[in-house]
Amino acid sequence: MPAAPSPDDATAAGLAQLQQLGTPAGTAALARAAALVAEGVDVLPALGRLRAEVGVELAGPAWELARLRARARPVFGADADVLFLTSDTLEQAGRPALAARRAERLLAGGTGSVADLGSASGTDTIALARAGAQVVAVDRDPLARALTAANARALGVADRVRVIDGDAVELVAAAQGGRVAGCPAAVLDPARRAGGRRQLNPDRWSPPWSTVAQLLDRVPRSVVKVAPGLDHHRVPAGIEAEWVSVSGSIVEALLWGRERAETGRRASLVRDGAVLELTAATDPGPAPTGPVRGRLHEPDPAVIRSGLVSLVAAELGATLIDPTIAYLTSDGASDSPWVNSYRVDEVLPFNLKKLRALLRARGVGRVVVKKRGSPIEPESLARQLRGPGAASAVLVVTRVAGAPTVLVCDVSG
Repeated sequence: MPAAPSPDDATAAGLAQLQQLGTPAGTAALARAAALVAEGVDVLPALGRLRAEVGVELAGPAWELARLRARARPVFGADADVLFLTSDTLEQAGRPALAARRAERLLAGGTGSVADLGSASGTDTIALARAGAQVVAVDRDPLARALTAANARALGVADRVRVIDGDAVELVAAAQGGRVAGCPAAVLDPARRAGGRRQLNPDRWSPPWSTVAQLLDRVPRSVVKVAPGLDHHRVPAGIEAEWVSVSGSIVEALLWGRERAETGRRASLVRDGAVLELTAATDPGPAPTGPVRGRLHEPDPAVIRSGLVSLVAAELGATLIDPTIAYLTSDGASDSPWVNSYRVDEVLPFNLKKLRALLRARGVGRVVVKKRGSPIEPESLARQLRGPGAASAVLVVTRVAGAPTVLVCDVSG
């Protein structure tokens, strides 16, 4: 078995491919590969045609980048058609609309220059430049620097971007007077994966948590992207922690430095181009607990992660069904954007045989299973409960007052 390429070899290959794709011949190869991707041509026939038309050296890199651009298009729009990406940098890249929102807030009040500490493919760098800043894009990886420079040129902001070789740990350690890398503001997005695995311990991020805390302390006008599951006790005093969700999923969590902090905790919900926000200066504490009533409410994950469930509960006149489970219940329906609501038809101890009999008696043949605080696998349970009936239901498998329970619900809550 041949040895795996070393990181240096992989970087050199990536740089060579990027240089090739930036030539007129590379541009033509990318256009042809993009057309084949758009036609839905399978990989082997597509590569065969590309090798015949553009040559062996360009065929593979052009096909791979064309596929990455197609994957990026739903999020990046027209920008995706000119971006230079790798699979790793695409996975790390945030949504442009959210990057623009971060840049606007970071630059509010006027900031001439910003350091992007760990630029990857430059998507944050570009958002900052488009917002009017002069950006110092810092990265140790020569391929990341080349991608950032190429993307800044492709999107017309190269005059606002300076790409440098630098170590974020060293630069933050040397920060003085509220400046890092010569800039009065900074963005940091630590790598939270290594060897294909998510790093749950912030001390294992790159750069590690110590550098994150140091940046927030030394550069008050800064923002750091962190894992949504970050323990609240990690957030330094005077720092705002924000969780952002889109379409019911957490897409990013942010720590805002003291000069940009406006509150203690913030849940932000992006919907139809608008942003809804829920804030608290300090931990509001848990919501009260009570018995299951006529409606079940599932809070948005940004509300749950931010610890602001009690604020939503107060708005709805709702209580928790269990002190350890983030499901709320109330008598009345709700149109709050902060929850998905269901009408509760049945509340019963979890028993597969009895549950199957109940659903068949009601003519329910299809179920959507939700769970919280239960070891069951939703997909597996849904298959086991599939039947001939035409009706459907939502099953919520959870705990109520500590007991394993299933709630049979209707989505018209």
